[in-house]
Order: sequence, then structure tokens, then C-alpha cells
Amino acid sequence: MPFFAFLQANARWLGAGYLLALFSGFGQTFFISLFAGDLRAEFDLSHGDFGLIYMAATLLSALCLSSVGRTVDVFPIQRVAAVVMLALAAFCVSMATVNSVVMLFVTIFGLRLCGQGMMTHTSMTAMGRWFSAQRGRAVSIAILGFPTAEALFPISFVALSNAIGWRGAWGFAAAILVALSMPVILTLLRADRQPKSLESDGTNVIGRQWTRAEVLRDPVFWAACLGVLAPPFIGTAILFHQVYLVELRGWPLELFASAFVVMAVVSVATSLVLGGLIDRYTAVRLMPGLLVPMAAACFVLAYFTSQAAPFIFMALFGMSSGITATLIGALWPEIYGVRHIGAIRAVAFALMVFASAAGPGLVGWLIDLGIDYDFQLAGMGLYCILMSVVLTLASKTARLRDKQPGN
Repeated sequence: MPFFAFLQANARWLGAGYLLALFSGFGQTFFISLFAGDLRAEFDLSHGDFGLIYMAATLLSALCLSSVGRTVDVFPIQRVAAVVMLALAAFCVSMATVNSVVMLFVTIFGLRLCGQGMMTHTSMTAMGRWFSAQRGRAVSIAILGFPTAEALFPISFVALSNAIGWRGAWGFAAAILVALSMPVILTLLRADRQPKSLESDGTNVIGRQWTRAEVLRDPVFWAACLGVLAPPFIGTAILFHQVYLVELRGWPLELFASAFVVMAVVSVATSLVLGGLIDRYTAVRLMPGLLVPMAAACFVLAYFTSQAAPFIFMALFGMSSGITATLIGALWPEIYGVRHIGAIRAVAFALMVFASAAGPGLVGWLIDLGIDYDFQLAGMGLYCILMSVVLTLASKTARLRDKQPGN
């Protein structure tokens, strides 16, 4: 089906997935970290202190996500989305009124669980379940919500924070969720969708349908996770400590914030191109190239200090983000089927949240110890290169296994 015909025929479902991804931004690291300086000043926290609070809250959200994420297999997507958006708005209000370190911890936990966790999980699970033959294209369109948020939110909310204060900016975020996103998204989700390869009960009859227990015993799953967890770990760590980075380099914060637009544009282009490639070649075959742009991004940030460096980094990081989100959105249902995809993806996504939690905490701790930041960035790049080899082996194993009888 031609791209625009596909878009027109499935606009409501693709739009819902896109908007869920877009408004997950209020619980994403790139957004919360915009207020890191204000929060550290408010509660007299060091980089390491705030990183550890963020890490602990995110780890706890990941533990909850592995169980809460199964709700998308049990309840209609519309109902899950409604509850999650209301909860996310409530935690935005909590951030606007936070008055203690304990309340800060609880608020970050809620923002991470509802925003980065369930909003993203609901969007990607819906795309994986609703689409089969053109799953890659559907995921590539839905995840455009992420770069849209990354392009619009930093610049808009930095300006808004300067005008009405950082607490007022969080209150405004809550108002957007309740007054704008909820009515539109719930309207789009009134009608459910089933791909042609699904039976009337929503079960996929093509290929083996793995249970979550089977997936957790599969070496390919864990080998793939070693690679796919690198972008959330590295990307979250760098963005969370962006204030430290710009101070270290002597860049204006506005310069780094403006570079998010570059990341968004490149991420969009990469996602759209990769979606078609996935439908043509499969996500498993493309998996080995997942970490190449991330490795290059780390080396650029480690060894280049000119004011052009943030834009080059963001271009490579945007390419990595587009590849990661699109590829992973299609990879798990492609390998393991869709019958239990909510439960399976909940585990995989919880692991990604763990990785995104560990990044800020570990890097913040190393900063406090005086470990050279450029050395840390170079180490991240080397890890990506090593994991590319692991992903190549995992891809080969998965493809050989699919050719065996009974799979």
C-alpha cells in the first residue's frame, strides 16, 4: 500500500499512537532534566545526589512497569490510556508543588512510570498489535511523537519557565494533558483495530507465539537486550547531565537546547526510512547496525568542543533514536508474536527503564568522584562497538532458528 494511502486509511490509530508518544515527553529525561538546576538549587542537591534520586525513582518505576504493563493485554487500550494520562497529569501537578526531597522522589517515580513507561508502552504495544504486514511503517509513524516532543518541549518550556517560573511550567504541562491530549486521544481510540493476520479474538495464527516465561529463557532475548539497552543508558545519562556538559564546555544552555531541533528532524527522517526497510528486510536483519550512530555520537561529544559539536552530536543521536525506537517497536512482535506481546514488551521496556535509570545515577556518581567526563563518553562509544558484535550474533541466531520446522 502506498504511504499516503496507508496513512489515510489508518489515520485515527496512527494518530493515537503518535500523540501518546508525544505527550509521554512530560515523563522523559530530556524534559525533566531541563529543571535539574532548579531542583538541585531548591533542595541543595549535588549532581550525584540528584542523579541517585532520579536513578532510584526510575528503577522503582521499572519494577512496577513489568507488572503494570500487562494491563494492555487485559483491558482496552482506550481505558488504559485514560488512566495513564490522568495519573501523568496528577504527577505534573505534584512536581509543580513539590516541597521536600521525599515528595520529589515520589513525583519522579510517577512521572517515569506514567510518562516514559506506560504512555510509551501503550503506544508501541498498540502499534505492534494493530498492524502486522506494515508494522514497521506503523511504528515509524507513531514514534514521530518522540522527536516532536524533543523539538518543541525544551525550547517552549525553557521560555515558559523564564516567564512564569519552573513550577508554573509544570502546572501548564498538567493543564495540556487534561484539556488537550486526553479528549483528542480518547476520541481517536473509540474504535479498535485488528490486522488482517489476526483472528476475531485478536490472536495471531502465523508463527510461534511465545509466552513471557519462554522469552525469559531465550538467550537471543538477553543478547539482544545487551545491545538495545545501550541507547537508553547512554542517551539518558548525557541528556540528564546536559547542564553539567554545557558548563564544562562553556556553551550557552540555549545553544544545546536549540540543537534538539536537529535531533528531531534527523530522528523523523530516520524513522520513516527505517520503517519501510523493516517491512522489506525485517527488523532482525537490520538489528546489527543499531548502535553504529550512537557510538559515533559518543566519540563526537568526547573529542570535539566547538559550538558545532552539539549539532553534530544531536544529528547522530537523532539517527540513533530513530533507529532504536522504530527497530525495537517492530523487533519483539516479529521474533515472539503478538499474542502475549503486552507482557513481553513490559519486561523488555522495564529493562530499558532500568538502563535509563542507571545512566544518570552512575554518571553523576562518577562526576562527583572526579572521573573525567570525556573518558566516560569514550567508554560509552567503545561499549556500543562491542555490543554491535553481540547484536550481529543474536540476529544470525534468530534468523537460523526461524527457518527450523515448528517456528
